[in-house]
Amino acid sequence: MCENGAEYTDTVDPRVHVELERLNNATDEINKLEVDLDEARASFRQLLCESTARVEALRLKLGLCIERAKPYYEARFCANETLKQTQIAAMRYERANSAHSAAREMVYLAEQGLGGRTLDPAWQEMLNHATQRVNDAERERGIAGTAHRIACVKLEAANVKVQSLQKELKRAIAKSR
Repeated sequence: MCENGAEYTDTVDPRVHVELERLNNATDEINKLEVDLDEARASFRQLLCESTARVEALRLKLGLCIERAKPYYEARFCANETLKQTQIAAMRYERANSAHSAAREMVYLAEQGLGGRTLDPAWQEMLNHATQRVNDAERERGIAGTAHRIACVKLEAANVKVQSLQKELKRAIAKSR
């Protein structure tokens, strides 16, 4: 008997057996996945060791060539970065040039709209605003043009350095590849 006076039966609800079976199956699956994970980690460690050994062997074999060719590859990287900066400067100059052309067109239209009327304050205000935009656009175009010229000079210098290093380190570069 139980505490409340009811009779105790030793039967278990069949749903409990089903859930216990599902729990056991899930536990087996987890154990299998853990074993697979351990095997994959061991395989990875083995592959990492082999790769490290191969890289070390190549470094010993080609180390001196790679070290000699390093300035060339660094100069090429620098030249590529300079090329990107030059392209950005060129796009900025193009935008500034387009903005300047559009502002000049606005001044032309404002002058046409004014048409000799000197007392119309709305047209004069529009003309002043358009003239201010032309001045701002011209200033930006000058700055962007200067930045683009400087970037072009830097790019040319970087390319000359790459060509010089390529001639100087031709054999080391060929061996390092």
